[in-house]
Amino acid sequence: MNLASIIDDHDPESVALIHRGRPTTFGELRDQVDRLRGGFASLGVRDGDRVAMLCSNSEHFVIVYYAVLGLGAVAVPLNPLSPALELEPEIDNVGASVVVIERLSAPTWANVDRSKVPSVKTIVTCDPVPGADGDDEVSIDELLRHEPAARVEVDNDHLSTLIFTSGTAGKPRAAMLSHGNLLANIAQSRSAEGHIVADDVIYTVLPLFHIFGLNVSLNQGLAAGATVLLVQRFDPVTAVDTIADRGVTVLPGSPSMWSAFAYFDQLEGSEFADVRLGLSGAAKLPIATAQLMRDRFGLEIHEGYGLTEASPIVTSSLGAPVRFGSVGRVLDGVDVRLVNADGDIPAGDVGEIWVRGPNVFAGYYRDADATDAVLTDDGWLKTGDMATVDDDGYIWLVDRAKDLVIVSGFNVFPAEVEDVLLEHPDVAEVGVVGVPHPHTGEAVKAFVVATDESDIDEETLIEFCLDHLARYKCPNKVLFVDELPRNTTGKLVRRRLLD
Repeated sequence: MNLASIIDDHDPESVALIHRGRPTTFGELRDQVDRLRGGFASLGVRDGDRVAMLCSNSEHFVIVYYAVLGLGAVAVPLNPLSPALELEPEIDNVGASVVVIERLSAPTWANVDRSKVPSVKTIVTCDPVPGADGDDEVSIDELLRHEPAARVEVDNDHLSTLIFTSGTAGKPRAAMLSHGNLLANIAQSRSAEGHIVADDVIYTVLPLFHIFGLNVSLNQGLAAGATVLLVQRFDPVTAVDTIADRGVTVLPGSPSMWSAFAYFDQLEGSEFADVRLGLSGAAKLPIATAQLMRDRFGLEIHEGYGLTEASPIVTSSLGAPVRFGSVGRVLDGVDVRLVNADGDIPAGDVGEIWVRGPNVFAGYYRDADATDAVLTDDGWLKTGDMATVDDDGYIWLVDRAKDLVIVSGFNVFPAEVEDVLLEHPDVAEVGVVGVPHPHTGEAVKAFVVATDESDIDEETLIEFCLDHLARYKCPNKVLFVDELPRNTTGKLVRRRLLD
């Protein structure tokens, strides 16, 4: 079954999307997707071809995504705000033949060196800039004028989506998610009582290039026949107005969003009156935030646990009493083990979360070593996340993969940031760690040993990082030190940086 078929079989007059105040019905959405599928086919996009997407949370993202999948091609959603030096290796790694761009949402595309992405043959522009068109560019409006093309049916293991993630094994790499993986997790999520239904309106500010936004808000929402309200940026003032005005009933978000609401003094308490389902994931939700949301607004936040490689949801607190600090219980259709060096552990002990099921990914694209590091021969995904389980089956996260920093739900590996900082001529040594942050959960902090006689300052190094890394990966604090803590073999001891 092709994942793109989830938009079928719904009332054509029912609203599927709301973007910038404009509703799109399921009938209109299906017509746009069918025609764009024909447009992509005219460009030569075929089964297995990779199409990179530099789009915001917009109607463009949605129709491109389902049109690409409908041809049996592979969608590659990328962060449109990533600097060119990140986009170039990502696009080159997947060998994308087409790149779809919202220029206003992806300003760094102008800095991409086309010689470093030789596989790209065509640029599809969603908001053409006068004078910027080239011989290899075509407007999405032109493609939408094509005759509809038939959808290609595929097997469950057919590759649908490549999502770049730091994963459980280090540097960013593309996780391979099949049609069956994503469809399985939609079905698994429906096993929980109180799941998304057709009458719901889903506030979708989670970025669609992230698996939480893609397969929970968008795919799960449209599969249920619900309305997906697309929001490009979050701030609590406009958010609460939108939530009330649009009658939002499902509110998925990262802990940083919930903290912004919980500590927003100007809220009266009635703003969330229509919200029946608050969902939190991508990072650990502070207990104080969950308590404040319940005490101030009567809204109980259902925390879950997942990861890109599991499409993403593994556990959920839906359908069971919420226990603050727990990520709930394992979804039906997902197998979980907690494992230490001696094997499976009893309740109360700490072990690594292993996951198996039809939702578990096929591996990392063109990276067999990284795949072998996280997938066992019998299909278990070793997450690197440590947890305990109680006698009632509730999972309690204890720690994460070693050294991983999670900023607003996005994975940051310190080594990647360190490599960039070491490119600066005034940096001799550097160590990077995650530190608590009231809004993003964690933030990146760098400890730098400057070269002799250097007068480098914090602001300069942060600006240097912004030229090479996505903003969330950049340190928001740089501390200059005389030396870094190392063990007898010369290895950096990160835990001592936190001391």
